[in-house]
Amino acid sequence: MAQRTELGAALRAWRDRILPEEVGLRGGGRRRSPGLRREELAGLAGVSVDYLVRLEQGRASNPSAQVLASLARALRLSDSERDLLYVCAGVVPPSSRVLSRHISPGLHRILDRLGDTPVGVFTASWELVSANPLWQALFAEPQRPPGRERNLIWRFFVHEQSAIARDDEEYARFARTMVADLRKAAVRYTDDRDLQAMVAELRARSDWFAQLWGAYAVGRQVSDRKTILSPTVGPVTVDCDVLTAPDTDLRIVVYTARPGSEDAGKLDLLRVAGLQPI
Repeated sequence: MAQRTELGAALRAWRDRILPEEVGLRGGGRRRSPGLRREELAGLAGVSVDYLVRLEQGRASNPSAQVLASLARALRLSDSERDLLYVCAGVVPPSSRVLSRHISPGLHRILDRLGDTPVGVFTASWELVSANPLWQALFAEPQRPPGRERNLIWRFFVHEQSAIARDDEEYARFARTMVADLRKAAVRYTDDRDLQAMVAELRARSDWFAQLWGAYAVGRQVSDRKTILSPTVGPVTVDCDVLTAPDTDLRIVVYTARPGSEDAGKLDLLRVAGLQPI
């Protein structure tokens, strides 16, 4: 009980120090403190308000590592603070052999300043852990809750979902590249149970994935040019650059369009409209 009380106190303290403007929310109005409201933090972390209330009041126990990782990102905790959050929750902090899902405060600030271009941040297994508003507007969907439905490879092979226009050759090349990249992550992060379990289930559910996995290729996704089939503004052709965050294996995917082009105009329209229908 004392441990749960400490977790609640830590969450409230970290929530109070984050200004709404720092996370892209509108401040002002009557607030008990200048920090985030519970419903704001819950929305950013992808958890229910009721569950967050129970965590802060010490009435909920055993939060999952995924929930803690989402809370750490939403609260913009440093690596040391993230580890303290795990300890307060009675969970062992992630080791170097577990996929990093944590975005440092500095990287958060960099992403905040890239508001005029779609940016998504993925783990080494291609789970989307953060996306700016323009990325969400481009794909016309809000941020999904933590879990496999955020994973690009899972959705590609299990649900056959992709918003990228590809011919048969590009489709096959993308699949080979992503499986080779996933194998590289699985070799490096042997203690990540979620990653190993996802690979096992993909091999069982998708014959194509199992065949590609059996090729034992190791590779990495690289920069490319893509046409995204936006449900809102139609096809948008962009340059896709994949960057790696310092000291982590996080992948920063940035889409840019040639200035003055029709595609740049569509991104400008999406930036203004957001997730509202046009």
